[in-house]
Amino acid sequence: MEHRNSILTDTLPEQAIFALDIGTRSIIGMVGMPDGERIHIVAIEREEHTKRAMIDGQIEDIEQVAKIAGQVKEKLEKKLGCRLEKVCVAAAGRALRTESVTYEMELSRAQKIDAESVSRLEAGAISEAEKSFMDREGRESDRQFYLVGYTVSRYYLDNYIISNLIDHHGKVLKADIIATFLPTEVVESLYAAMNKVGLEVASLTLEPIAAINAAIPQNIRLLNLAMVDIGAGTSDIAVCRDGSVTGYTMAILAGDEITETIMKEYLVDFDTAEKVKSEIDEAEEIHFTDILGFEQVITRETIFQSIQDASSRLCEEISAKIIEVNGGAPSAVFLAGGGSRLSGLKEGIVKHLKMDPKRVAIAGNNFKINAFSDEYDLENPEYATPLGIVISAGFNIVNDSFRIILNDKPAKLFRRGSFTVMDVLMMNGYNYQDMIGRSGQNLVVNVNGKRMVFYGEKAEPSILKRNGEEVQLSDAVNGEDRLLFIPAKSGKNAEAMVSQVVDFSDNIEIFINDDKILKDRVLKAGDVIVTEEIKNIEEESSLQMEEDVETYSRQMREEVPEKTKKNPGIGKVTFFLNDKPLTLPLKTDGQPYYLMDMLEYSGLDFQNLTSRVMLEVNGEDGYFQQQLQDRDRIMIYEAK
Repeated sequence: MEHRNSILTDTLPEQAIFALDIGTRSIIGMVGMPDGERIHIVAIEREEHTKRAMIDGQIEDIEQVAKIAGQVKEKLEKKLGCRLEKVCVAAAGRALRTESVTYEMELSRAQKIDAESVSRLEAGAISEAEKSFMDREGRESDRQFYLVGYTVSRYYLDNYIISNLIDHHGKVLKADIIATFLPTEVVESLYAAMNKVGLEVASLTLEPIAAINAAIPQNIRLLNLAMVDIGAGTSDIAVCRDGSVTGYTMAILAGDEITETIMKEYLVDFDTAEKVKSEIDEAEEIHFTDILGFEQVITRETIFQSIQDASSRLCEEISAKIIEVNGGAPSAVFLAGGGSRLSGLKEGIVKHLKMDPKRVAIAGNNFKINAFSDEYDLENPEYATPLGIVISAGFNIVNDSFRIILNDKPAKLFRRGSFTVMDVLMMNGYNYQDMIGRSGQNLVVNVNGKRMVFYGEKAEPSILKRNGEEVQLSDAVNGEDRLLFIPAKSGKNAEAMVSQVVDFSDNIEIFINDDKILKDRVLKAGDVIVTEEIKNIEEESSLQMEEDVETYSRQMREEVPEKTKKNPGIGKVTFFLNDKPLTLPLKTDGQPYYLMDMLEYSGLDFQNLTSRVMLEVNGEDGYFQQQLQDRDRIMIYEAK
């Protein structure tokens, strides 16, 4: 989309903040200027989507969102008389994920804690949160996620809770953090829409973070409070206690739940249903035309009764999410967003949370603590998110530009304020392994009872430069800095073959995990390799022959009674063994002679064999248990 206000030559002052709240139903633009301890809101514009370009807080139609955002931008430019080039935005959507972790870092000795130590502590905590998150989410989906922000809930020094670590002395540092992730497509769609209207994203935060910054100022966060920003498609929830934001979540039911109920109940289109919903608290009777063209006049009470079920579901969902993220009902609840004024909503949440009605209030009264305006009534709860975006950016504002170039492209910055190199890299999709690298996995096997390790390759370190000079991850980044980052390359995992641990040419048998192998193969982690020596064939034959003879002789001794040994009985049988006649008495038990019986008459010294024993019967190969017949010709001899 081309920029049409070419006559505007002045740009917005550097310290000013331009925010866009891109909601499901409308886009609100707000411009603020820091003025002492507060932000002066100097311009607000709003445009409704002409068709449903957003679903549950996420951009579905980039072109349509860009069109409406462009209209808001142009109105603000005309009002201010200057160009708007940089914008602060907030992301929402049912894909929002959070991860809470506790991370501990022990220093080499007790010492004064400086900013670098705190940065390293937070970086370690972020890395731990990312690892925990990806271990869980990565198995479920191939989606890529950005780390879009994190909040330190609590610091500890030597196991004591402390609000600020810097300048204290200690050795063991610990932090509880809540890291927030969004799918890359949610982030990229926001950038794409802004790019179409000639806007550079100066910072990107999350809607619950922005809204709580407007609705619940820092000085009252010691209490356990919850903020619910009820939009059209989603209800963003944030809770705080002990001075810190402790959790974010989202209910996927919001104002559209009521709108769709009205559509079905009274057969009206979406816009008419929205109008009816907005008039419930303003008139006793509501007039509208249904899709059939009939004029309808419905009392406020009748409409209120028709939406009771939907309203109850919305209240129940919001209350359940508050209890889930907070661990119970909070001390008080602030309701913000366009849906917060829905008739009966406040009462429903009071009921489901079982709270005192005085402890659930519409947000807006606290907006004046951080912002003011001579032209606009800022107590409108619908301003929670856009005002929160301005406040979030304004309270961290610096004089330098926030444009940072990473690998020749503008970096995505999800918050304003001071940044380290690591902050910028993690907010642009790089993870800890990209920065540090990982050595390849070692391969450990066991060879004949001894542990053997093959080491993986070392990682190739990342290349990191700021304005042409090498820097560390903890170094600060300033506006207009140019970063060059080439990710570390992880080392290859160790690999090895069986032939690298045993010699196949040796006279051995090889077993891996009790299975005999006959050829080389790749080793696997945990393999147990055992080798056994193979005896030569002559020795093996000799030993086997000796064992067989001994076994047969023992059997014969056991089977033939002692008296038969003294009296062999009547009858004889003749064999020709090694070309010599051998006459033996018949066995008294009536059993025939076997080839094995002839071994003891062969004349061979089975204790000192030098080659394999050959067996033949009548010119053919024989075997030990072969039954012999009278006059058989038998050859038993050592092979040459």
